Amino acid sequence: MAIIQGHPDAARKHLCHALADAYAKGAEEAGHQVRRVEVAMLDFAFLRSKHAYEETDLPPALEPAQQAIGWADHLVFVYPLWMGTMPAMLKAFLEQAFRPGFAFSMVGGSGMGRKLLKGKSARVVVTMGMSVFLYRWYFRAHSVKSFERNILGFCGIGPISESLFGGVEGADEPKRLAWLAKMRVLGRIAR
Repeated sequence: MAIIQGHPDAARKHLCHALADAYAKGAEEAGHQVRRVEVAMLDFAFLRSKHAYEETDLPPALEPAQQAIGWADHLVFVYPLWMGTMPAMLKAFLEQAFRPGFAFSMVGGSGMGRKLLKGKSARVVVTMGMSVFLYRWYFRAHSVKSFERNILGFCGIGPISESLFGGVEGADEPKRLAWLAKMRVLGRIAR
């Protein structure tokens, strides 16, 4: 499995790091091999044109990350919800790593791609300040659904599970410990 930790702050540890660590620990306890990708530690440029997306080479700093994604049968994406969606750095990483020829290939001029990441499952883990109920009910979990359908599903990844953690700023220690325990259990079953 590959765990893609998408919190963009490399200067200090956050709940996202702890959740990713707990998942990895559970997976390793169950005998799963784990590769980690820390997006904030990678040096790469944002793509700024269709030409750059389709015609330029993958930045060398992202080659190990792309290899980990290709190797893994299960992908875990961990990130905070910022302004209603994933942080820009994680989106930029996905645009770079999930390029044509790796994640999908275009079929004719139809606009529909051939899914090159079939056979992989995923878990999307998102932390947020608001309650999960509010995010699901009022905002309809729009950004998580978009990520699952328009990026992961488009590339053939499925099934996709999700773990959403809300009210993280006000969460007390027992609640945080319960979240970490849950992630450790999910890591053991790795789906």
